Parts: sequence; C-alpha cells; structure tokens
Amino acid sequence: MPLSAAMITVDCAEPHELAQWWATALGGEIAQDYGDFVIVAAEPLALGFQRVAEARQGKNRVHVDFTAAPDTGMGGEVQRLVALGASVVAEHSVPGLTWTVLQDPAGNEFCVR
Repeated sequence: MPLSAAMITVDCAEPHELAQWWATALGGEIAQDYGDFVIVAAEPLALGFQRVAEARQGKNRVHVDFTAAPDTGMGGEVQRLVALGASVVAEHSVPGLTWTVLQDPAGNEFCVR
C-alpha cells in the first residue's frame, strides 16, 4: 500500500500565531494545540506548526500549492490573502498554467493558482 499524505509541518518561531493565521486563511480551525506544536484542520490535509529555535534561511525547499475556488478566482484569492497579511513574491505563467507565489506572515512561501 502506498503512503498517503496526512499533514504538512512548518518549522516556525511562533506556532500558535502562525497556525491561527493559516486557520483563518484556509477557513479551518486549530484542532490541537500542544504549545510548541499546533495542528490546523484543513482540507484536504492538516497543517502542523512546530516551534524551532533557528530562523529560516533562504528559499523554502518545500512549499504548498493551493487552488483558488472558482467563484473567487486566483486574483481574488491573492487579494484576500494579502489583506490577511500575506505578501506577493512573484507571479508566473507558462502555457496553460498561471500562479502567484506568496509568503505568509512568517516568510514561508506558498503558491496560489
């Protein structure tokens, strides 16, 4: 039987604050709070936020791609996330695919298409 994805975990300095931001951004909720490790229930998989002492250096080696809801569209979703505190890093397009790279308030990159 192959593996199935259950959760993506993000290292960060302030797990509760970042988890709350992501819960709001995803329309999810904080499912479990262990202090230094907080889990956000979101579909299709959960996001974990784990306190680490080291600051992030350089570009993320792994990031999450999200698809905007058809009624909102990519542009509307990007605007909503920026209003919540995300920042736009770049916009990209190749034939048949367009996406925006953003950073959450802690500087973690993610994409919306």
